Amino acid sequence: MSEQVEPIAFATRPPAARPLDVAWIHGSPAAKYNTDPDLQVYAHDEHTYLLRQNKAVHYEAPFLFLLFGADRAVLIDTGATADPAHMPLRTVVDGLIADWLARHPRPGYRLLVLHTHSHGDHTAGDGQFADRPDTELIGAKREPAYAFFGFDADPDRTALVDLGGRVLECLAIPGHHDASVSFYDPHTGFLLTGDTVYPGRLYVNDWAAFGRSIDRLVEFAGRRPVTHVLGCHIEMSTTPGQDYPVGWSYQPDEPPLELTVEQLRQLQRAVAEVGDRRGRHPYPDFVIDRTNG
Repeated sequence: MSEQVEPIAFATRPPAARPLDVAWIHGSPAAKYNTDPDLQVYAHDEHTYLLRQNKAVHYEAPFLFLLFGADRAVLIDTGATADPAHMPLRTVVDGLIADWLARHPRPGYRLLVLHTHSHGDHTAGDGQFADRPDTELIGAKREPAYAFFGFDADPDRTALVDLGGRVLECLAIPGHHDASVSFYDPHTGFLLTGDTVYPGRLYVNDWAAFGRSIDRLVEFAGRRPVTHVLGCHIEMSTTPGQDYPVGWSYQPDEPPLELTVEQLRQLQRAVAEVGDRRGRHPYPDFVIDRTNG
């Protein structure tokens, strides 16, 4: 007789948008004496975790996302530091999975590792999962990533990643990077946008592709109940238009990570306003940097 497992009723309509109930760690004046955890873990609900790497470990302090479905979990991005002694991502993720399985026992539970794009501050921890049992690690570069999602054959498709009752909708959004991907989670209403949209410096490597991707995200968000637009960094201060210096390891006056769909539309309007002008273009909630794109 097959083992009976508890069904999980994931929400198909997300709850009303509410601020993330968390005070993010944001570094300290002297990184040498920082006593914060290497990874901060925030449980948005019992099936959804956000992790932030300590700025004292790496100034990029990227955010990672761990989402649980009935059949498997997905970890989106693996952070900026490879050494588990300084960024114990595998240990933290294994602990969260063990705790979740203790509440929701089921055999053969797997982990899928995906990425928002292949820059090193989003992929450095991949090696910690290379030999993990019951794990599928998808390469972050364009060829393996886009092949997994089917974007190599059809870059305009909406790819579905089924975690078991929790189906993510994924879009190719090149511009910041040629392998950039967004993820929409109908359970929370989160639209995960990597380094394409976040409260910080939006580095553009392909301006035409970036504009098309922002248009696509705005159009997609207009057809979905998006509660929050979540990128992978905070680099702005609470002073409108003012970002922290690159490499800064202490950001005591950070705005929230979460952006709104209206702020996404503001970015769309800003892209049109910047037009053909290169350089750095500050706006209240982000800075467009098209020095290279």
